[in-house]
Amino acid sequence: MSSEIVLSGRSALLALQRATHATLHLITTELVDLDLTASEINALANLADGRGRTVSELAAAVGARPTTLTSVLDRLERRDHITRTTRANDRRSVLIELTGSGRAAAAVVAQTLADVESRALAGLPAGAIAGFHSVLDALIKEGS
Repeated sequence: MSSEIVLSGRSALLALQRATHATLHLITTELVDLDLTASEINALANLADGRGRTVSELAAAVGARPTTLTSVLDRLERRDHITRTTRANDRRSVLIELTGSGRAAAAVVAQTLADVESRALAGLPAGAIAGFHSVLDALIKEGS
């Protein structure tokens, strides 16, 4: 079984980890002027569509536990990038929304991510990209 998973002595998980570190370094370098951590970039990227999310929804989107996300949200709120409000119909549910400065930062983040992805995947056939997404989906499912 392991020979089917590890092709030519290369572990997909180790390659994914290397790629993650390399892309995080690239993205934080390209976004250095925003002075954001990788976790803050991830949160803003997931809010960039302008739709508010509960803490649980955002945590699921960024791949973190809600308790882990709290410190990220604290920092983004202190920088006036997000607001946290309780919902009238459910006071236990906190809604995260971008502020004006948050929308501006999220737009820069989203454009930078799109540019990096476009450059990195430019020469790959659509089937390879689809296969990559299938692998990611399987790994996410295994980790859930």
